[in-house]
Order: sequence, then C-alpha cells, then structure tokens
Amino acid sequence: MTEEDPPICPLCDRPIPPGAPSSLHHLVPKLKGGKGGPTVRLHHICHKEIHASLTEAELARNFSNIDALKSHPRLEKFIRWVVKRPPEFTSRVPGKRRI
Repeated sequence: MTEEDPPICPLCDRPIPPGAPSSLHHLVPKLKGGKGGPTVRLHHICHKEIHASLTEAELARNFSNIDALKSHPRLEKFIRWVVKRPPEFTSRVPGKRRI
C-alpha cells in the first residue's frame, strides 16, 4: 500500500476513500474489557451493521475478530450485498434487527 492508497475495510474488503464515512471498531467492546484493545477502521455502514446484528456480549464472546464477524450469517448476507455498492456508498441501517 502506498501513501495514496486508501485503507481497506477488513469486513467488506472495499477501499475506504478519503471523505467516505468510516469509524473505528473495537474488536472487543469497550464495555466488555476492550478499552485500549485492538481496533479496525471500517466503513461506517459496515460498523453499524455489526452493531445492529450482534450484542456487545456476543461480540466479546464469539465475534472478536474479523474472520468470526465475516462468518456470521447476517453479516455474510450484508457483505454479499454491500460489495456491489461503490466504496463511498452509505445508507441508513435499520434499527436493532438482531436475530
């Protein structure tokens, strides 16, 4: 990666262009002991989908790494959908729809 290359969202593997909404995701939620722990930069829409899909306890217990997140059925479906959108795509994520 050169200085000009945008970071890549580890959830959807699309670039995060300058100016596109993005946020840091704590792999272990801060409320579950992850304060100061590892974080990853994600598209904001990807980050919102993670938190709409999983509780803090589920994230801490079973989904504290990218591979585990990618294996969650709802997130798998979301990733298949979002990769067809441009990297700067944003949309509202419906309220808490946890299954």
